[in-house]
Amino acid sequence: MSYEKVLQADHIIIGTKQAVKALKSGTVTELVVATDADLRVVSKVVQTAKELDVQITYVDSMKKLGKACKIDVGAAAVAITR
Repeated sequence: MSYEKVLQADHIIIGTKQAVKALKSGTVTELVVATDADLRVVSKVVQTAKELDVQITYVDSMKKLGKACKIDVGAAAVAITR
């Protein structure tokens, strides 16, 4: 379900560092995080989303999340923006 949401989104930001920047700018409507990503990699973006009360959706696979973003590598986090 969440993979489809990423596929259908008009604007997405791929990667934890870029997602944190987007969260701080207030443009993120939802954050999608892969549960198989290293906790050290995603902890800052998840913490930032919680602090800013942005909805977080978890998916099971970085590889599938990357595929939904139309990239050839896995994605730990994807921000869906307005």
